[in-house]
Formats: sequence, structure tokens, C-alpha cells
Amino acid sequence: MDKSSNALVWKLTFGVFGILTTELGMVGILPLVARVFQVSVAQAGWTVSLFALGVAVAGLFMPAVFAGVNRKYAMLLVQAIFVLGNLTAMYTNDFNVLLASRLIPALFHPIYCSAAFVLAAQAGGAKEAPKAVARVMMGVSAGMVFGVPVTSYIASLSSFKTAMLFFAAVNGIALLLTLLTVPSLPVAQRASYGAQSSVLKRGVTWVSLATVALIAASMASVYSYVADYLQNITHVSPSMLSAMLLLFGIASIYGNPVAGKVLSKYTTRPVLLFPFALGAIYLALLALGHYALPMCALICLWGVIYGAGNNFQQYWISSALPTAPDLANGLFLSFGNIGIVLGTSIGGALIADRGVQSILAGGLALLVLTFVSVVMRLRWFNQPA
Repeated sequence: MDKSSNALVWKLTFGVFGILTTELGMVGILPLVARVFQVSVAQAGWTVSLFALGVAVAGLFMPAVFAGVNRKYAMLLVQAIFVLGNLTAMYTNDFNVLLASRLIPALFHPIYCSAAFVLAAQAGGAKEAPKAVARVMMGVSAGMVFGVPVTSYIASLSSFKTAMLFFAAVNGIALLLTLLTVPSLPVAQRASYGAQSSVLKRGVTWVSLATVALIAASMASVYSYVADYLQNITHVSPSMLSAMLLLFGIASIYGNPVAGKVLSKYTTRPVLLFPFALGAIYLALLALGHYALPMCALICLWGVIYGAGNNFQQYWISSALPTAPDLANGLFLSFGNIGIVLGTSIGGALIADRGVQSILAGGLALLVLTFVSVVMRLRWFNQPA
């Protein structure tokens, strides 16, 4: 990539970081939301789940609808909506208004993220596209890793309003970067929504989407309950738990460039081998879960594979729909969220019925289905591994 393309990709990464921080940062302050708005913690959880639901629904059509709009203007619109939404959340005392201030930006979330992935792929060119997309995906991982603890820390030092101001400031900085330093990005070839949605009639689309959802489910079914596992099986202290989760997060960020490199070189083979790599981690967790020191090493390896898994999902659907990149990335966001809901539901049900160790069996079963779906695409649609 030349310098201008490289700079654009880093700006996109920061923009994605701002959006994901807004989405996930609320997780760390749900008890505070409950106190401020005088609702239960379960009700406060709607500020997170409603956002995720909005992304899942909007991802099905919003990126395709905006596919013909100048990328710069579309991104500015989304960033402005996120700034206004966070400022509204900062000043409102009404819980319903708070929910609206979360839902409306969520509906525009897929437009920015989809555009970021498309622009990164274009900047990287045919050979470097996976690496460039992986760099943008680092913004997703960074939002997950740092968004929650930073928001929680800011709120603990000050207030809920200050936390919302932090969200607005991060997205505001991204908006200014886009406004002042990103050139006009008109769409060279505009495809109608009907033309893009026609790919939904193809079998490869649905087999690939099944893989996207299953990869997300296989990861979420275990990772969503990792804190419970480390506390009740490994018996780590609260400070050790925090340190191990941080290690996982940092490793997951590193997993993005790793995925970009292997996808650039081997294309479909890393996706085919992913279930075996993550399955080996789950078996090791089962065997070594009672020992803190080996678990620290496993957490690091697990984080790298987890970060790579997010990239594999995006690559799998975008490579299946090369003629409809905006729709492909929107579907990635939608079905990724569907997979997370499926995985957390399965993991929760297993814990309630058989205890926390059973989540590993659930994760392994989902990985078997993931492998089957990958093989189906490779065999049925003649795509070499």
C-alpha cells in the first residue's frame, strides 16, 4: 500500500474503534445505568442488547441501501449520528430516550463498518486486501478490549455523563479526522439494492452465512463465560482474573494481523483449519483448566485464535459475494451477531443444566458443525482449500 492508502486504513481503524467503544463500553457500567435511571440491572442491559439487535437487523439492508453514496459522506453521517446519540444519552434523564439514543446509532453502525471493510480491501489491492481488512478489524478488537474497562474507569472517577462524553469525544475526533483529512470517496460503480440482493438466491451465500454464524457461536459459547470458568474451575483471584482477561484481549488484537497474513497467502485453508485450532484449545482447557500457570499460556493462544476467527468470518462471506461487497459486510455483521446470541444462549443453557465445564462440549459440537459447513462450501461450489 502507498502512504495515502495506509493512512486511510488507520483512520478507518480508529473510526471503527469509536463505534465499537460506544457499542460495548456500556457493558462495564450497567449497574451505574441502573442506579442513574432507577431501573433494574436487567433492564439496563437493554442498552446493550437493543444495540446489538439494531446492528443485526440493519446489517441486512442498510449497507446495500447506502452502497451508492459517496463513502466519505456516508461515514460522516454515521459518525455525526453517533456523536449526537451519545450527547443525547449524556443529557437525558428518561430511560426510554436513553434506549432510543442507543438504537438509532445502532441502525447506522453497519454502514460505517461495511464501508470501512470495503475501502480497506480496495486500498490493499487483490494481494493485500486481507491484511488491510485485518487492520481495520483491530479497531473492533480494541473496542472490545479497551472500551469496557476504560469506560468503567472513567465512570468510577466521575459519572455516567462523563462516560457518555467520552463516547462522544472519541467519535467526534474520528468525525473530524474524516472531515478534514479523508478525500472525497465516490463510488465508481453503483449497484442497485435489487442487483446486490440477487446474490441471496445463490446457495453459496447461505452456506457461507451458516459458517459465519457457527464460527461466532463456537467462540461466544465459551468466551462469554470465561470469567465464570476461571473463577470456578481455575480458582483465580479477582486481580488475576482481570490480568488474564487483559492478556486475552491483547492477544486477540494480535490475532488480526496474523489472520491477515495467512489469508493473503493461503486463502481458504485457514478457515478450514480454524475448527481444529480452536478445538485443540477447548480440549486443552478441559485438561488443564485447574492449573493457573498453563491457563495463562492457553489464554494467550486462545486470544490469538479468537481474533483471527473474526477475520475468518468476514473473509468467508466477502469472498463468496465479490460482486456485492457492501451487502456481504452487512450480512457478516448481522449473522455474526446472530451467532453470538446463539452461542451465548447455548452456553448459558449448558451451564444451568450441567455446570460451567460443559460449555467446552458445546463449543466443540459447534466447531464440528462449522467444519461441516466449510467442507460443504468447498465441495459443493468447487472452491479449493
